[in-house]
Amino acid sequence: MNRINQIFQEKSKGLLSLYFCAGHPTLESTSDIIKTLEQKGIDFIEVGIPFSDPMADGPVIQDASTKALRNGMTLQKLFSQLEPLRKEGVKLPLILMGYMNPIYHMGYEPFFRRCEEVGVDGVIIPDLPFSDYMNEVKSIADKHDIRVIMLITPETSDERIRFIDENTDGFIYMVSSAATTGAQKEFDQAKQAYFERIDKMNLRHPRMIGFGISNRQTLASAQANAAGAIIGSKFVSLLDKLGAPLPAIEELFKALSED
Repeated sequence: MNRINQIFQEKSKGLLSLYFCAGHPTLESTSDIIKTLEQKGIDFIEVGIPFSDPMADGPVIQDASTKALRNGMTLQKLFSQLEPLRKEGVKLPLILMGYMNPIYHMGYEPFFRRCEEVGVDGVIIPDLPFSDYMNEVKSIADKHDIRVIMLITPETSDERIRFIDENTDGFIYMVSSAATTGAQKEFDQAKQAYFERIDKMNLRHPRMIGFGISNRQTLASAQANAAGAIIGSKFVSLLDKLGAPLPAIEELFKALSED
């Protein structure tokens, strides 16, 4: 069974996923970050593929992506860093998050084959058109048992959400707002109404809420309205500040216990 499906079978509520950008804070930090997060009980990890124009990301992740590229990170380098991890005992699901350009340049078949070879379980491609997913990507991803995770926002229609729910697997990534990534102090009434609207749709796939989660209030809201929360910018900023995953995750846990 794909590890993403397995984690949601084992744990239906209270999940926590973290995002970091491969190649940041240092070129060779990928393995250490993943192993540290697994040891600290994180349920699954999104590994960002750095790109020069990360349109869905706020300034923190944009900066990390720029630094990663300057450090020399490439998609091929990332695959080589991930390859030994399963043999070294890493068991948690790994998801690559990246934009179309480097993936399209590599080619869908080589990309998804390499994902399978190194133990990647899913991918998130924010700028992948759904028609391209259905017509070109889905069959290749399915062949290699890779889950393609789709994002929805408060502006996504119910019809579109149901179509995504019917034609993807793994989980649905609920973006908390139409803005770019970045920490928020609280989720306002409009976001709460959005969470409740999606909950009432009784979708067949679990949902994870991301964008803006940085403290106890936003974490609790996300975990109450979905299977769990995805944290990116807050963790990336702590990695940048502290330079190593262990103090960064400990500081994150501290922040998540505060208002």
